[in-house]
Amino acid sequence: MTKKLSDATRAALSKVSTATLCTALFKRGLRNQFIQDVRPLNPTLPNMVGEAFTLRYIPAREDLNPISVFQDRGHPQRKAVEECPPGAVMVIDSRKDPRAASAGGILVTRLMKRGVAGVVTDGGFRDSPEIAELPFPAYHNRPSAPTNLTLHQAIEINGPIGCGDAPVFPGDVVVGDREGVIVIPAHLADEVAVEATEMTAYEDFVIDMVNEGRTILGLYPATEEKSKIDFAAWRKAKGR
Repeated sequence: MTKKLSDATRAALSKVSTATLCTALFKRGLRNQFIQDVRPLNPTLPNMVGEAFTLRYIPAREDLNPISVFQDRGHPQRKAVEECPPGAVMVIDSRKDPRAASAGGILVTRLMKRGVAGVVTDGGFRDSPEIAELPFPAYHNRPSAPTNLTLHQAIEINGPIGCGDAPVFPGDVVVGDREGVIVIPAHLADEVAVEATEMTAYEDFVIDMVNEGRTILGLYPATEEKSKIDFAAWRKAKGR
């Protein structure tokens, strides 16, 4: 059974960067968890954090994918939008193909109103200017006006997918910031959140020291005892 994302871990991950999380996962031998070539439509929003709920597309077969399929209440794309749990992140495998939209403004707005934490596709969104104005995290490759039906056929809900070359399993923890999106295996989320919080504190200390003119040698990484002593003093003064 997938471990449930705790409120404490969700809160911790909302305050760390995807870059720091990439390093924490790299230390554990995981190198391909950053979703390639996606970016936020609204980069002013706080971090997106939630458990993955997935939708997978395959290349559309024209005789099975006319526009009338949307009349089916059980259509996988429509069904996924109505079943993605509040607090989860909907992650869409669009085969890294943004030539046709993975979804549009109406479906993204529905996800927002249902309390979903965000949406990610390695394809594109139509109505992207409107989505960019929503107070809702949405990540894609680039804008795409054509309906998904022209190239993509929705085929499976909440199974393992690839999104931007990253493996995504249902229940994995998805974190997005202004730089991009990373996927943390569910069983590692708690320990990675703790480590990333500690790493962030030290990196903030390093930035302060560098801004004061200090060399990075012996400081980043902390190979000199003085750096460790200075960090402890800085942390006490900052309440970190």
